[in-house]
Amino acid sequence: MPELRPASFVSSVFAAPGTRGFGINHLVRRLAAGAVLAGVAVPLARRRLGIPRPVTSVVTWQTPLAVALALPRSRFRDAAVYGAQMWAYVTHYELPNDDHEQLLRRVYISYPVAIDRLIGLGEVPTVRLQRALGRPGAVRRHDTALSIVHWSWFMAPHAAVAYVLFRHPERFGAAAARVAAVFDLGVAVYFVLPTAPPWWAGNTGYLHHVRRIMTEAGERFWGRAWTRLYDSLSGNQLAAMPSLHFATSVMAARVLAEAGRGPGAVGWAYTGALGFALVYLGEHYVIDLVAGFALAEAVRALAPRTAPVARSLARLVSSVEATA
Repeated sequence: MPELRPASFVSSVFAAPGTRGFGINHLVRRLAAGAVLAGVAVPLARRRLGIPRPVTSVVTWQTPLAVALALPRSRFRDAAVYGAQMWAYVTHYELPNDDHEQLLRRVYISYPVAIDRLIGLGEVPTVRLQRALGRPGAVRRHDTALSIVHWSWFMAPHAAVAYVLFRHPERFGAAAARVAAVFDLGVAVYFVLPTAPPWWAGNTGYLHHVRRIMTEAGERFWGRAWTRLYDSLSGNQLAAMPSLHFATSVMAARVLAEAGRGPGAVGWAYTGALGFALVYLGEHYVIDLVAGFALAEAVRALAPRTAPVARSLARLVSSVEATA
């Protein structure tokens, strides 16, 4: 059995040994398919039906395992398990905002401002950059270009994982698990430490002279479609610490570098451009990026130590797959 290094439940699903084809009996498959449907439907209906958040959480987190048991082993199943993992992440990213008033009472605003003033030698780097490169009331070409870099993040880490799946499938389990672990651990912090981004602090008077340049560029670039796009992607605006934009891009660059020098160079170049864009556009503080980098590196460093747990979960999945 191949060694399982990454730290995440997902690794046990991706790397679990077993035969291809129909090793799981029909009853188990049908039960798993029902669990998949529940994992998709419950988050969608939680607000309308008043489903408690703990129930939503449990039902959603079982979805990757249910997908693994419902489908025969293949690249499609690997991609589907990763997709289910991301569905669980998105659900938990949005959950704190289900009670927006409660979230506002808990949000932290001042500590990242104070830290970034220290980093910026008396001035928040976002303010310094926007004064130097921006023009209030105008959207410049680099504003749009950097906004496009920011928007591309919604696909970039997943594109890196997909590249590994199709070009280096033997590395896919480790790569997908580490990227997923960064998402999962980051979203856990959002529950206990909801933190406002620079643009939010600027809009509410806590930090002067900060624009959200991305929205200004979006209105001009996307036209009438912008409002719908913005609403669909802004499920929780008080989730800035750590920056998962930056953390997942760092991890994506790491897994691409393991696949080859060229892909790694592309990954790191993108990560650098994204980090600059996030600070300049007012989406994140520098300290958010520092925390995101630390999170990604911690997942990478701790991954080998979780091998025993990953192997145990792999054996569990394999034993169910082998049921005749």
